[in-house]
Amino acid sequence: MKKFLTSVLLLALSPTILAFSQQDLVTLLQKPQNTQGQFTQQRFLKSLNKPIQTSGQFVLIKEQGLLWQTIKPFANQLRVKTDGISQWNGKTWVKNDKLGQSEQIGLFLGLLSGDTNKLAEQFNLTLQGNAQNWQLVLVPSSFLMKQIFESIEIRGDNVVKQIELKEKQGDRTLINFTQTTINQPLTISTQSALQ
Repeated sequence: MKKFLTSVLLLALSPTILAFSQQDLVTLLQKPQNTQGQFTQQRFLKSLNKPIQTSGQFVLIKEQGLLWQTIKPFANQLRVKTDGISQWNGKTWVKNDKLGQSEQIGLFLGLLSGDTNKLAEQFNLTLQGNAQNWQLVLVPSSFLMKQIFESIEIRGDNVVKQIELKEKQGDRTLINFTQTTINQPLTISTQSALQ
């Protein structure tokens, strides 16, 4: 009887004891000094039968930024830092100064780094799962984001594995991250790009 009562008590308390919170997610995703891997991005447009697909590699360095290198169908390099988005022209980084860019930067870096405080400024957040398999759903709360997105879903384990952006007009973007490594040595070109 005592074992039965102990088991029932543990089952009743386990959701509280083992709850995976937004702070747990932030801690988990902000542990690595750098995250590197491959990506495949599919853009589903209402006007097209097949998605537009790009693929390449990425490097996210904690508190420095993101290097996004598209390889297929064409080569392109973007650098996302808190001061803006730049594109490599073969010789130097050229800054892209577009209206609303600071929101885009904050959103993108927030999505990949698990900065839920930044995301909570413009979205209502719902987290499900545990450290090995979680899903974060973002529903727009700010006027600007309500004009753009229906919702954003992020899935992962110790790193982000997938981001799905559902747009207001019915288009959708799905980004899958594979062959992800944590805290591996960085190339000299990557270090200099994100300094």
